[in-house]
Amino acid sequence: MLHYSSFINGRWQTGEGEIKVVDPSNGEIFATVSKVTVNQIKEAIEGAHQAFQDWSQRLASERARLLFQAAGKARERAENIGHLLAQEQGKAFPDAKKEVLGAADCLEYYGSLAMNIVGEIPPNSASHLQSLAIRQPVGVVFAVAAWNYPVSLISWKVAPALAAGCTVIVKPSRETPLATIEFVKAINEAGLPTGVLNAISGDNALISQEIFSDPRVRLVALTGSTETGKEFIRASAQTVKRLILELGGHSPFIVFSDADLEKAIKDGVKRAFRNTGQICNSVNRLLVEEKIKDNYVKAFVEATQKLRLGGAFEEPVPDLGPMVNQAGVDRMKEFIEDARIKGGKVLCGGKQPDDPQLQKGFYFEPTVITNVSPDMKIMQEEPFGPVVAIDSFQSVEEAIKKANGVRYGLVAYLYTQDMKKAFQVAERLEWGSVAINNISPDSLYAPYPGWKESGLGVELGHQGLEEYLEWKHIKWEVM
Repeated sequence: MLHYSSFINGRWQTGEGEIKVVDPSNGEIFATVSKVTVNQIKEAIEGAHQAFQDWSQRLASERARLLFQAAGKARERAENIGHLLAQEQGKAFPDAKKEVLGAADCLEYYGSLAMNIVGEIPPNSASHLQSLAIRQPVGVVFAVAAWNYPVSLISWKVAPALAAGCTVIVKPSRETPLATIEFVKAINEAGLPTGVLNAISGDNALISQEIFSDPRVRLVALTGSTETGKEFIRASAQTVKRLILELGGHSPFIVFSDADLEKAIKDGVKRAFRNTGQICNSVNRLLVEEKIKDNYVKAFVEATQKLRLGGAFEEPVPDLGPMVNQAGVDRMKEFIEDARIKGGKVLCGGKQPDDPQLQKGFYFEPTVITNVSPDMKIMQEEPFGPVVAIDSFQSVEEAIKKANGVRYGLVAYLYTQDMKKAFQVAERLEWGSVAINNISPDSLYAPYPGWKESGLGVELGHQGLEEYLEWKHIKWEVM
């Protein structure tokens, strides 16, 4: 049994009570994390606030150097952190280790951008006046990441915040706290000053109450559900905090008849079921041009039925691991039953596996549903699991209308060999990212915004760094 605590103002501190961490492959508790008290939350805020006075004044070159050193520490620990991540989240160990290495790359990337924070000299409003516009760090940041990619997503927040000169309080997910805590530990061991980067675990309501009521916390960055994002928006009003919200998705995967069908099938299956469908940019709805729908569906189902379920450390590496908890399994059953009642047809999957080796874990078979209608939950809400619906369209206009017909707007996918059509459709899709003939919509070097109810603000790219900076106008009279 592993035991973890919170890292507050340079010290590991045990609180009151504990969070139990479950291995989703067998349902067994293998670790605990101590819950913070109200006083410890207050200490974390005070420590981060005091540390900001010094960290924000450090040379950009020093912040960059420490981020590069932190990236090195994370790479050194990738095996250990990846092992914890695989065990607590359920993803295959190679994928977990790759996630940690990607988080190290993120630290390094924003370390390089720390040297490029610049201001402006606006035109004079009068001959005896001069203006200077400078960028300064926002202040104390509260960073929260979801459990599906906890190390990667927390790096998207911690790296630009530290590069900008902010201090950070990280709240790991209750489902997958261990790898995040170890990642924070590795960054601190690179030589960060006391209080610059903290990690607190505990009751969500208690932590949120203290964070949102304290004016010293100036920015909250969240990757989570749309419902949680709305709660954060409401809570932020009391002290007018800045927000960066990367929320839910319901990605359409549009396949035109002139697409490379072999690639569109392979990519569609991979993006629908990667990480057991527990990804905000997972494919939830396949929209296939009517003239090729039957052939596409047949091939898609055949490919899906070949996928293998298994644990994080199995060899060969399984295609799907378990869901993170029983609530996820129950959610899949609810979505599938809703579709069946409303006329949907389950072509494969739709249940927990019969394999005796998988009975103890939170496994669920990859599921494909057809005969769908707009009133089904699977067509409107994010399932966040291994279930995908296949619909059809007869024209470009219908494809765009169906793709845009939900409240989300994170990522859309588009497959066609007609590049003129591809860009015309991409411009009209109400989605923050559009991937044409590929399933890699995010990049360290480009913005990753959420449109509509998929979020506020931007992560990644130089735009992600700018979210942690504020403008200040300094105007003086030339004597």
